[in-house]
This record gives sequence, structure tokens and C-alpha cells, in this order.
Amino acid sequence: MDTHRDAHVAAVLSLSGAVLGTEEFRATAVGYRALLKWARKSGTVTRAGVEGTGSYGASLTRYLLAQGVDVFDVNRIDRADRRQRGKTDPLDAQNAARAVLSGRAYARAKSGDGPVQIARMYKLTKASAVKARTQAINQLKAVLVTAEPVLREELAQLGNAELFRTCARFTDASRQQEFGEESVLQATRITLGLLASRIGQLSEQIREVEARLARLVEGHAPQLLDVVGIGPDTAATLLITVGDNPERLDSEAAFAALCGVSPVERSSGRRQFRRLNRGGDRQANAALHRIVFTRLRVDPRTQDYYERRIKEGKTRREIVRCLKRYAAREVFHLVRYLPQGPRS
Repeated sequence: MDTHRDAHVAAVLSLSGAVLGTEEFRATAVGYRALLKWARKSGTVTRAGVEGTGSYGASLTRYLLAQGVDVFDVNRIDRADRRQRGKTDPLDAQNAARAVLSGRAYARAKSGDGPVQIARMYKLTKASAVKARTQAINQLKAVLVTAEPVLREELAQLGNAELFRTCARFTDASRQQEFGEESVLQATRITLGLLASRIGQLSEQIREVEARLARLVEGHAPQLLDVVGIGPDTAATLLITVGDNPERLDSEAAFAALCGVSPVERSSGRRQFRRLNRGGDRQANAALHRIVFTRLRVDPRTQDYYERRIKEGKTRREIVRCLKRYAAREVFHLVRYLPQGPRS
């Protein structure tokens, strides 16, 4: 399937690769049912390749999984075929089907219908709130730089928390004043007050989302929180990478590759070495990075390992890569058999 916002194009191939049909369907619940009914007219449908399982094809993916169809994520296009045959939606749908048929598309799609999908939405909300709060804080500090000396000196010695509380009170004071000709000082105080109020609202949203994430992780994967270096936010990030159907990951090596911590061979002749893996889910990679550096600070076992490898001649960078791989292995065995979310 080649997925778009309003419509999806489907192609059905036989086991020998012959195109049995191509059709377009609306991206609605009725359209999904019609698509599967149409495809089954050509025979039994057991596998499907969907482009964009995490975006336009997310709802279609959930529907197909609920109907017992194995869905594979097709993200990498066949560039050679595209150069030769051009690009159309039907051709893209046929290429997606061929990717599954040939085994080139082997990554099973996330089901996105359980607690992990909830965590994904909360993390998205938190990330946008943190970004907006940072922007508001930077703007407030920038306004202070150009403020009148009397106001700047009044606020100069305050820490961030007290600064925001003080500035937030400027808004309440300005509401009590009568409307008239404003001075630059008054406009500055109002601006600081509005920005501080925004910072407070965003901080409250962040705290609420963090509390919801903590409750979600405690209820769905409490064993992760018992591991040194893993808190609710890091646990949620790793759960999002695994998905609501962890059985789709065949091995710990697959999970390591998904997190971008599997070694990549760069050997030639007598020179044997491995380079940094720049692929995979970078958010998961960053989460494993945080785990490792937390353990280097507080975990005696990790500190002993680090000292031993240093004596063996390994660099700090090489040791951190090894530790991230070990952390990925530990996480994989903890989440491999999590309870699955309800199928709709």
C-alpha cells in the first residue's frame, strides 16, 4: 500500500510476483474494509507492505493487524526501479508488495493500539511543551537585557523560579491600571508578565504529562524502573521504540540495530575494526546513552568494567559503545514479553 492523507493505493501480487490488481481507496474506516475485501477476492491475504506505518498508514496498519494480516513497514524505496519506471502511486504500491514478497522489507509494523501508543502521545506533548517553555524563557531573558535599568536591577539577583513568579505578578498589576498612553517600562513589565505566565502554564503541563508517563510505565513495565539508570522518561522512550507488539523483534541483535547500537563492520584487508552506527532510532540511542553515563557515575559494576577496559587499551568512546550495547541487551530481555495491548 502507498498511503496518503486522503486516499491509499493498494496493489495485489501473486506469489510469483504477477500484478493481480491495483486500486485506490479512501483513507476511512469504510475504505479500509473495502480495501481488504477487494484484496481477498484475489486469494488469501497473509502479508502486507505499507509505506508510512507511523504516519498516513498508521490507522490502516492497525486495522490490518486486527484482521490477522502481518504488516511490514516499507520505508526504503527501490531507487533503481524508480529511475527506470518512474514514480506513480500504483507503482509505489507494487514496489511495496514486492519488497515484502522478496523479503527486503522485514521490519514488522508496530501495532500502535496499547499503552505504548499512549506513551508516544504523552512524549510528543511533553516535547512540544518543553520546546515552547525554553523559547519563552529565552524571550523573557532577552527582554530583560534591553529593559530599563531600574527594572533590570530589581530582577537581576533573582533565581529563575523567583524571577518567573515575580514577573507573573506584573500581569495582575497591569490589569488594575486604567487604559491610557503606555510607557516603554509599562509595556516591558506587561511583556515579562505574559511570558512568565506562559512559562508557568507550560511547566504545569510538563509536570502533568510526566506524572501520567510515570503511572503508565509503573503499570505497564515496572521492571524497567528497577534497573540502574532508567527513570520513567527513559523507560517510556525505550518502550516507544519497542512498540505495543514486542514479539516483532526476533532477537536482541535486532533491538540493538533498531536503537543504533549494533556494530557496523568497516574492515579491509588486515585492518579489522567497527565504526559507529548512525542508523536506528536516535531517541532510543540517546536514552541508552543516558543510562550508560548515569551508571558510570553511580554504579560500581559499570565503573569496574570501565577501569578494566581502559587498562586493556580501549578508548572511552569504544567503552561507551560497548556499554550501550550491553544496556540494549538488558532492556530487550526485560520488555520482550510485556503484556500486549488490546486488539481493536
